[in-house]
Amino acid sequence: MSDHQLRTRTPAGSAPAPRTPGGSRAAAAFRAAAPALAVYAAVRALGLLAFWAAASVAGKDPLGPLSGRWDSVWYQRIAEHGYRYSVTLPDGSVHSDLAFFPLLPALERAVSAVTPLTLGGAGLLVAWTAGLLAAWGIFAVGSQLRGRRTGVVLAALWGVYPTAFVQSMAYTETLFTALAAWALYAVLKGRWIVAGALCVLAGLTRPSAAALIAALAITAAVTLVREYRDERRAGPVLRRHARMIAGVALAPLGWLAYVVFVAVREGSPVAYFDVQAQWGNNIDGGRALAAFIAGLPWPAALGLCAALALLGWLVVLCVRQRQPLPVLVYAITIVVISLIGAGYFGSRPRLMMPAFPLLLPPAVALLRLRTTGRTAAVLAALACASAAYGAWTLLGAGPP
Repeated sequence: MSDHQLRTRTPAGSAPAPRTPGGSRAAAAFRAAAPALAVYAAVRALGLLAFWAAASVAGKDPLGPLSGRWDSVWYQRIAEHGYRYSVTLPDGSVHSDLAFFPLLPALERAVSAVTPLTLGGAGLLVAWTAGLLAAWGIFAVGSQLRGRRTGVVLAALWGVYPTAFVQSMAYTETLFTALAAWALYAVLKGRWIVAGALCVLAGLTRPSAAALIAALAITAAVTLVREYRDERRAGPVLRRHARMIAGVALAPLGWLAYVVFVAVREGSPVAYFDVQAQWGNNIDGGRALAAFIAGLPWPAALGLCAALALLGWLVVLCVRQRQPLPVLVYAITIVVISLIGAGYFGSRPRLMMPAFPLLLPPAVALLRLRTTGRTAAVLAALACASAAYGAWTLLGAGPP
């Protein structure tokens, strides 16, 4: 797909949007996204309500698990004290706060400084605001590819994802997904500098920004190779795509900046990778996943294999849908990164949550139901199931 095609692609049967002033264009975009934002906010509110009710019955603080447990604590400690904390576990491994990227704690510190909120409250405000921005970006991508109704359902499905309760926590999932969705939308509209800048921020948010960087780089490479093959002259092709090349060059700078920061701080060029390995987040090609499945009772192993097969089928459906190259590369790379790491298995569904393009085939299928009421009924059932699962998980002992 050429850069021109990326700029001009619109859903079948839709007319190009009329040119309007910047403010009017933003207002029109918000009005178009309002149904998606309303549905997303409703399903996440249902999740919070279910968790509040379950926590009240159990006699527990409903805010504690959202902002004061697991990774949230690490982010708040960084926001308050900077990078200086580590824990030595009984097995001798060292868990350093350098494993956590700086954008979320920086935002927590900034919000807390200008509001009465604690760092925990600031983290929730950032996460919830980013959740709405992510839903808007997901709607924008879905609308660009398949029309507004698909965009609304796509945002709703992301809000009822099985581990969507994490979207209500002071974690980086919503912030990263918002940056990724809008970066992909910028690529689809041919705004490569904007996409590169958003990639910089994503690279300061979490390591899975590598998927976004790869999406931009591969799309640009395919575009350049295809046009060079047609013209056999590199100069005009490079000049025509100067902004695309600049955006791709910009994209990895956030991730690289943090890797260099850790290297300088620790005095080793591979310090960042050593820190991640201490946390068990190194890449092992899927051996840890295979060992985990092999250690399960056979009914559980079969169920997990069925879930992985469903995941593979979703990837196949995305390919068969002919999703644009940057969207497809991003989603597949997120899935691969999530599966070939050696980390805690329970976190893998959460790590795959930013791969929202995988939900496009189910969104299209839901819209094929005969009535809007049936689509709404399915989404309502999924929202209730997601809310119940989220309440049960948040009140459990293990991290998501």
